[in-house]
Amino acid sequence: MARRDPQTLHQLLPRVLARLAEQSGKGDALTPVWNAAVGPHISKHTRPYTLERGTLVITVASAEWAHTLSRQESVLREQLNAHLGPDAVSALTFRLE
Repeated sequence: MARRDPQTLHQLLPRVLARLAEQSGKGDALTPVWNAAVGPHISKHTRPYTLERGTLVITVASAEWAHTLSRQESVLREQLNAHLGPDAVSALTFRLE
């Protein structure tokens, strides 16, 4: 049995938060990861709502934000999965507050 190198809390925490969000169905646990992945400008107008079967629903402040972010979905997913692990988020959807 091969041993893996120890991981830091910074490496483990996002994956733990993703599991917690998936199990509870609530995306609140992913707020720190979302904020780190998308940056302060986007995070000021958005927040994770739910995570179910790989689909992360994001609450947005306006229809304009929903439209803009839906056009950036693949990039946002890549940024999230860089923090959470491969294929943790397979799709993003956006809903108005």
